[in-house]
Amino acid sequence: MRVSRTQAAENRETVINVASRLFRERGFDGIGLKDLMKGAGLTQGAFYKQFASKEDLAAQASRRAMESAALRWSAATAAKPEDPLGAVIAFYLSMDHRGERMDGCPVVALGSDVARQGADVKASFEAGIRDYLELLGSWVGEADGDEPSGKAMAILSTMVGAVVLSRAVNDPDLAQAFLEAATDQVREAVAA
Repeated sequence: MRVSRTQAAENRETVINVASRLFRERGFDGIGLKDLMKGAGLTQGAFYKQFASKEDLAAQASRRAMESAALRWSAATAAKPEDPLGAVIAFYLSMDHRGERMDGCPVVALGSDVARQGADVKASFEAGIRDYLELLGSWVGEADGDEPSGKAMAILSTMVGAVVLSRAVNDPDLAQAFLEAATDQVREAVAA
């Protein structure tokens, strides 16, 4: 049965959305094409009509994951416009975010995997990371150059690292302690 162009475009978007979530949950190499396509409700044969390779899909899904994360930052800041950085810190460095493996920050979920991927996947992440840095820089008053500020880079590094470490341990008290320590450090960095 032939699929219309509209349906093919919808199928492609579905695959990208599903891959975005499944890659964050299982890693780029933790899920095969068959299971990805099954998760999207499509056959594996449909994959090759939509994407040049799994790496092509990984780049598209990475871009979508970073866009999704940026939307979460926007939602947090919209809920507390008088303190956007505080709002992002509150949601990002939380036990709820720690538990969101499929919908959480893609840098946390896939950062080490990205280092082993090709240039297109890295480019998707780099663009998203630069967006994070631009936002952070604007909130800490250092958004006047093309290059990200050291303070914004330190804040992002601290936040990402804290969530990674909190996910790496079984003890919920230790996980919470990592998140709280990072919250304190980020607030001190902003105040300095």
